[in-house]
Amino acid sequence: MLEGKVYKSTGSWYLVKSNNLFFECRIKGKIRLKEISTTNPISVGDNVIFEIENENNGIISEILPRSNYIIRKSVKLSKQHHIIASNIDLSILVITLNNPITTNNFIDRFLVTCKAYSIPVVLAFNKIDTFQENENDQIKEMILMYNKIGYNCDLISAKYGDGLDNLILKMKNKTCMISGHSGVGKSTLINYISPGLRLKTKEISSYHNQGQHTTTHAEMFDLDSNIRVIDTPGIRGFGLVDISKNEIGDFFPEFFKAKEKCKFKNCLHVDEPNCNIKSEITNGEIFESRYNTYLDMLKDHNIYRKSDESSNSKS
Repeated sequence: MLEGKVYKSTGSWYLVKSNNLFFECRIKGKIRLKEISTTNPISVGDNVIFEIENENNGIISEILPRSNYIIRKSVKLSKQHHIIASNIDLSILVITLNNPITTNNFIDRFLVTCKAYSIPVVLAFNKIDTFQENENDQIKEMILMYNKIGYNCDLISAKYGDGLDNLILKMKNKTCMISGHSGVGKSTLINYISPGLRLKTKEISSYHNQGQHTTTHAEMFDLDSNIRVIDTPGIRGFGLVDISKNEIGDFFPEFFKAKEKCKFKNCLHVDEPNCNIKSEITNGEIFESRYNTYLDMLKDHNIYRKSDESSNSKS
């Protein structure tokens, strides 16, 4: 029996690296995770036990415990969930102001998801070589906001290498997940760090102003400086899984700190009296865009409903 790490998953076959050799592996019987129902029992980043079936093939018999993982709702099966990657040391969200647009709502949802699954995040604002003067002002405001909350932000140009030395330093000796919408420059970033990989990149569609999908599945690559990167498919949206209505606010760090002064311990910060979070929004201590994302997430989970409003108003 050998221990290895999953570098690629195609659904039924898994590319596993062990002792600097790669093996095409399949699952022995049915492997299911007890704590969650997922469409993929094994994900990229998993450490597994397998036995060699022949020279280049193996059979996976066990998944070793995960330090963390990141998950999203399955696109086709609404009641199922899909593990994007596991055992992640650092998550890098690549952001562009346009070509394509990355909204604050998407950034906040990503940050909440990573916080929920204990994954540190760096926000990499890409394509700074294309910024106009008004966009420079916009990016400064965004960085000021996320820095205040406690998130690291980097300004980069993956195409020309600007600002990448600092980012690469953060990535050294780590397994890093690189995420973002299609077209934000994830593959370009990886190619800059290790040009020999020559990952496919595509230009932005002028019609839809969105990136064309060049990555159809998560895959791990070994880079210089002992960096492992997990390149993920372009992600359009995130949704928390198995999180209660009272927990969502805890994954907004500034909410978690401020809620101690709310009148009610189970305050949802919607229309309850003496809510400190709403007071701090008025005072400018909490950013309104973050609060709007919070309300959207409550609605998405059928948590913030008219029935909730009426019951809260009575209390």
